[in-house]
Amino acid sequence: MKYSFIIILLFFVLSGLKAQSYTHYFTGDTTNVEPPVEGGLCLMGGATENDSAMIWFLKQAGGGDIVVIRATGSDGYNNYLYTDLGVTVNSVETLIIPSLAAANEQYVIRQLRGAEGVWIAGGDQFDYVSYWKDTPVEDELNALIARGGVIGGTSAGMAILGQAYFSAENGTSTSTVALNNPFDNTVTLGYGDFIAHPLMQKVITDTHYDNPDRKGRQMTFLSRMVQTHNLRFFGIAAEEYVAVCIDKFGIARAFGDFPAFEDFAYFLVTNCPPPITPETCTSGVPLHWDRNNLAVKTYKINATPNGSSTFDLNDWKTTNGGGSWENWWVDTGVLNSSQGALPPECNTVSIQPIETEEKISIYPIPSDDVLRIMLHDFQEPTMITLFSADGKKQFQTYLSNPENHIDIRHLPQGYYYLQISGKAYPVHKN
Repeated sequence: MKYSFIIILLFFVLSGLKAQSYTHYFTGDTTNVEPPVEGGLCLMGGATENDSAMIWFLKQAGGGDIVVIRATGSDGYNNYLYTDLGVTVNSVETLIIPSLAAANEQYVIRQLRGAEGVWIAGGDQFDYVSYWKDTPVEDELNALIARGGVIGGTSAGMAILGQAYFSAENGTSTSTVALNNPFDNTVTLGYGDFIAHPLMQKVITDTHYDNPDRKGRQMTFLSRMVQTHNLRFFGIAAEEYVAVCIDKFGIARAFGDFPAFEDFAYFLVTNCPPPITPETCTSGVPLHWDRNNLAVKTYKINATPNGSSTFDLNDWKTTNGGGSWENWWVDTGVLNSSQGALPPECNTVSIQPIETEEKISIYPIPSDDVLRIMLHDFQEPTMITLFSADGKKQFQTYLSNPENHIDIRHLPQGYYYLQISGKAYPVHKN
């Protein structure tokens, strides 16, 4: 009987150890704080962290709790973020979340729920898609965005922050491969089913832009999105030692070491004169997206130590500081560019229909004064909340019908996010 008790006790101890499928490293004060935050997001190209951009990220979190998430690795960020940068924060915790089981752990959920800032480390973005998408981790990241927290990532962490994203399900893809076959099995894309930041609507990112050169593959990503949805899409890219930090008002600034080094970030804008779709975007055939050498307008921005050069995501046109416009186009699998270009020939960026896995459609009446929401699998009551980009609640109501018209004429132009059943969906009003 004595030995049986010991065996049973050992079984429960080992079962408890096995049940913890995550690893965590904590630095700082365990008391939760809720300071006011500035929000925004920071996108980093993938080499060593840019200190100025990371200082910006920490300040946007208002001195609160920072959580670093990754699928592999260790606690390398803890002391760097908590001590080395000279910005006071309450705590830094690294969570290793290497499985679906780990993404459902109550401790992981609770720590993400208490964060003012989340940083997504580098790694393999398909790990993040496989382990975190459609789990409580995804829900908590979108909840962080909805309450105005700051989010950021480097390399794979940057790759998953667009509404559209390269999933790397079949490994990486190169410019040569993608340009010569836009539907190669390495060109695996997701859209509208993971992280929903209002500033990243119809945006696909790319990283390590200078080593290796990834301009061609991002053009291919854009071409696929434009052709599939017949909508204008946008790209943000960062070279390896460059970061793009975007405040809650949609103003992006590029951090790097220009002019000591040729450090640049890139903003890709599908040009407006119709037709905007590629001439040829077919499986097994080289991409052809020319449109009179004007398919995509790209702003190449100087990435400086103090982030003095800016780009406005409200219109994807207004710039300040150092940079220049270029024309990009693809001629039968070959990427071409010309310098000294004019800005995009576009007036506004309009809200477009958003289709989600929850079968929700969100789109405006043409005047943009009314937001139309259709719940295809309606269950009463469903509560909706509209937040502005700075996290302020604009209105909250219960929907009583599957089709609803919400008056938004009193709201100024800008970015918003609509929270429905715990998930946030980006909305942009002209």
